[in-house]
Amino acid sequence: MTKPLIVVLSNDQLMASELPGLFQGRAEIRAYGSSEELLHLASTTPPAAIVADFRNASSGGHSEVQILDQIIQRLPAVRLAVVTPVQCPEPLRRRAATTAILLLVGRLDRSALLEAFAPLFSPDSVGMNHHSSAQTTLLGQGLTVAESPPLGTLMGISRRFETNSPQLKQMLVDLEIAARHDVTILLIGETGAGKTFLSRLIHEVSPRRHDPFLPVACGALPSDLIESELFGHSKGSFTSAHQDKEGKFIAARRGSILLDEIDALRPEQQVKLLRVIETGEFEPVGSNETLVCQARLIVASNLELQQLVEANRFRPDLYYRLNMLKFVIPPLRRRQIDIVPLAKKFIRQFAIRHGVRIEEIDPGLFDSLLEYPWPGNVRELEHVIQRAVIYCRDGLLAKSHLPSHILSGNAGPTNDPTVELPRTPFVDKSIDSTLGRRVAFNEKEIIEQSLFKNSFSRTKTALELGISRVTLYNKMKKYGLQHEKR
Repeated sequence: MTKPLIVVLSNDQLMASELPGLFQGRAEIRAYGSSEELLHLASTTPPAAIVADFRNASSGGHSEVQILDQIIQRLPAVRLAVVTPVQCPEPLRRRAATTAILLLVGRLDRSALLEAFAPLFSPDSVGMNHHSSAQTTLLGQGLTVAESPPLGTLMGISRRFETNSPQLKQMLVDLEIAARHDVTILLIGETGAGKTFLSRLIHEVSPRRHDPFLPVACGALPSDLIESELFGHSKGSFTSAHQDKEGKFIAARRGSILLDEIDALRPEQQVKLLRVIETGEFEPVGSNETLVCQARLIVASNLELQQLVEANRFRPDLYYRLNMLKFVIPPLRRRQIDIVPLAKKFIRQFAIRHGVRIEEIDPGLFDSLLEYPWPGNVRELEHVIQRAVIYCRDGLLAKSHLPSHILSGNAGPTNDPTVELPRTPFVDKSIDSTLGRRVAFNEKEIIEQSLFKNSFSRTKTALELGISRVTLYNKMKKYGLQHEKR
């Protein structure tokens, strides 16, 4: 039976990569970045359905309506689904109300899309997985979107942050509320935990998303150039200042600025930053003209700022100003519940990107990932999965494709010298049964979450879990959590 052709009109590779798994091999999926490419295809191979990604709608949605009108005129029988921003432009809403267009506001609603496109598939094909499909084999066994959805999702225009961790779920809810208001946000997390990714997402879910997002790596700049980078400078203010320069605080307009590694600023620079946060005012280097920054500041650090205040490395007044809206991104080793879903997501992405056929995944691969403490966090996991996918040649993604240091548990240092990683696997090797291992993983995750919630107080944690401190101590020892004591 010929499979129906479904076209994705989007520049988001992640969205295009999700659809083959959603339809489980029952449809041929093609992705195009422009309506011109799509309409050119329609002249030779008319698609049965189109998913148009208009989350980044411009000009109030009018240009997107014109694209829809062109599609409907050229392909009157095509089924149309349109993904819009959370605040759906009124022209798109009106067009959907007067035509047979499925409107998906804010996100790709999988169940609604399956229901709308169900008539495209014959009854005998429903629920079947045709492994002859190249797209399906790219996804591999166990990577269909029939899995349980994440508990928490924060979705922007071009990216989204997903987690199964209850702790992070609540953080995303709070963060989305803060993102919609004109406030400075502080993100704390180890290198690779996702601070830059989350900062871009904050920008995309905010009313400022149509203006620039400008990241500044304070730790990568010489201290004497940071002020010029942020505030700009006037011609002749220093030796190499051959012309006026517009700093990031002006270039961002009404967008967002990420100041990463804020702890790298000198005390006098911290004073100037505090003034910008409080009043928006600053002077370019070598100028007496006072300018006003209209951008939102997102501040990030690898280290807890309170410890830097106590060490006289960070100004208390700036700390208390930033600490009002602080969000801590826990390292990956403290949210093991996210490791397997993230790994499957990266496998799906890299299999498609590199054109690698993956028909089956060895369960031992996930066991190895769960046993490793991930000092490099999500970024390290992403690179490890990319390497594994590249070396997969026979359709079976096995643990042997992982780097040797992952298999041996020989983890490198974290960016925080106070963190001591365990040198032994997280999982009790004496637990042989699959059920036993799962129970152990869940128990360890619950204890970790409770410890984190209670600032690693054993007394409060034991009280919350309804067990004695002795029992808690024994379980912490069993799962290698002794290093977490503070």
